[in-house]
Amino acid sequence: MMKPMILLLFFAAAVNTPQLQAQEAAAGEDQAGQTPTQAQLTLADLRAFTDVFNQIRQSYVNEVDDKTLLDAAIRGMLTELDPHSDYLPKADYQDLEDNSRGRYSGIGIDVQAEDGRVVVKAIINGSPADQAGINPGDIITSVDGKPIRGRRIPDAIDELTGDPGTDLSLTVLTPGEEEREIQLKRKTLQIPTLSFELLDDRYGYFRISFFHRETAVQLEKALDSIKADGIVMEGLIIDLRDNPGGVLQPAVTLADGFLDQGLIVSTRGQNETMQLKFEAQAGQWLPGVPLIILVDRGSASASEVLAGALQDHGRALIVGERTFGKGSVQSVVPLRNGGGIKLTTALYYTPSGRSIQAEGIQPDVVLNTEDFADPEDKRVREADLDRHLGAEAARPQNESELFSERVEFPLDEALEALRSAGILSDGGDPAEPAPEMEDF
Repeated sequence: MMKPMILLLFFAAAVNTPQLQAQEAAAGEDQAGQTPTQAQLTLADLRAFTDVFNQIRQSYVNEVDDKTLLDAAIRGMLTELDPHSDYLPKADYQDLEDNSRGRYSGIGIDVQAEDGRVVVKAIINGSPADQAGINPGDIITSVDGKPIRGRRIPDAIDELTGDPGTDLSLTVLTPGEEEREIQLKRKTLQIPTLSFELLDDRYGYFRISFFHRETAVQLEKALDSIKADGIVMEGLIIDLRDNPGGVLQPAVTLADGFLDQGLIVSTRGQNETMQLKFEAQAGQWLPGVPLIILVDRGSASASEVLAGALQDHGRALIVGERTFGKGSVQSVVPLRNGGGIKLTTALYYTPSGRSIQAEGIQPDVVLNTEDFADPEDKRVREADLDRHLGAEAARPQNESELFSERVEFPLDEALEALRSAGILSDGGDPAEPAPEMEDF
């Protein structure tokens, strides 16, 4: 079987035949005076594409192989749609699959670029980095003998990951000490996304940094373990700040765990398979226990689905900043070449019919973050991204259902709110879906 590229080039040569020119002219006559509902490609359009393709192959200053050009063309089709649609070559597709399962191959460090340096922020316990004595605050000055300074920082960070079993050499500087060379071997690691601590011996605090397929299972097991230890929590805080989302289903499962009934989230897209509604089932993990969700501008996607569902049902008080506003659904479609595409296929809607897209979730308690915000924080929201999808009209909310005030610090205020639990609903009757949701 001929490769697609060969077929494409063959077609480029064939479009000049008199027979096809006659067919194109006939098609043009048939469409004259008509206004099609969707733009159709003509032979001239396809000829233009192959002309550009061949010009690049023949005349570009540097030689470019056909596969690189084809990958670029596919990627261009997707990235021109919106900020979240993308082409995933085989390696990137596998990385995405691993991330959705909460795993990756590397040395077990979380790093951040600071002033042109790569600084270690956190270490996974038991990881190669942990066993090699790397600590938070250490600075990585070179990777495999190549200095960090003078290079693109993202490129250097990408080199920390790789196939399991491969070797990695790092030069590490601990402030106040001499640089040291460290030899490591990459391995497949589970990404820790859930942490817990007990505050004031009465209030549970969970931090969720990312949603992968096991996140909801891990939280439920943690709650069971806490109960087995005889700890009775008087309130619970779930911290979703800087949580970019991830896999949708765990967020739905978490919302279901704190609700007895009602709609959790719905999606709407062009394809009928994306007209979905997710409903809560009977039974709660912590019935009657006050719940607070901490959010900020870095809380996106699945984080917003969870916060929006619990807010609309009155089950949780949302505390923090307006969230990122990523209300679009990306479906990952595998391709025959081992890669895949990430394609935006639908929008999210909260139980009350609000569109999250480019709007985000407005918290019930709005924080005054100016006193403790990082002045170098350059994070943007969905509405600031090029080609972002527009917001859908939202159903007006009953202002009496919202509670808003300015406070000083998220965690302290959340604890104070839990101590005066009267401001929280015990769940009550779930909000009715907006009428237009019946059309989904």
